Amino acid sequence: MNINVLRLDHRIGRDTRITTHVCLTARAFGASKVWLAGEEDHSMMKSVRDIADRWGGDFEIEYNNSYMEVIMNWRENGGKIVHLTMYGSQAHEIVDEVRGTGDDILIIVGGAKVPTKVYKNADWNVSVTTQPHSEVAALAIFQHLLMEGKEFDLEFENPVFEVIPTAHGKTVNIHDENRKINKEE
Repeated sequence: MNINVLRLDHRIGRDTRITTHVCLTARAFGASKVWLAGEEDHSMMKSVRDIADRWGGDFEIEYNNSYMEVIMNWRENGGKIVHLTMYGSQAHEIVDEVRGTGDDILIIVGGAKVPTKVYKNADWNVSVTTQPHSEVAALAIFQHLLMEGKEFDLEFENPVFEVIPTAHGKTVNIHDENRKINKEE
C-alpha cells in the first residue's frame, strides 16, 4: 500500500509551520509523498526536501494548485481516498476496512475551509475524535492506525543522521559528514 497525503489550502506565512509538520508527520509515519495545494511555497517545500534528504528515504513533496486534479488522477489510477475531518466516521472503526482494500491511499488533510466536493469525492470521510484539534495530530493517529504500528520499524535509506533511541541523552549517528556540510551551505 502506497500512502500519499494531499494538503489543501496552504497559505504562505499563516500555514507554513503546520504544513511543514504535516509533511514531516506524513513522512515519519510511512507516506511517500505530499501533494501541496493552495499557495505555492517554494521555501517550505525546499526545507522539507532538505530535511528528508538529511534523514533518509525516498520522500517527495510536489505542488499542484488543482487539488481536484490530484484527487481525480488518484482515483483514475485505482487508489482510494480518505478525507480527515471531525465530521466523518470514527477512524478506529473503519481503519480495517480502509487497510483491507489493499489499494494505494490518498489522505486529504484540510485547510481553512474544505469544499463540499472533497467530502463527496472521498471514499471515506474519517474522524479522529469528533472534536476540533490539529490536522497534524489527526494525520499521525490515522497513519498509526493504518500502519498498525509498523511505522516504528521503518528504515529510511541513505540517511545523514540517524537517531539511536536511548532512555537518557541524545545519540545520533552521522553517516556522511560531507553530505551534512554540503546541505547546510
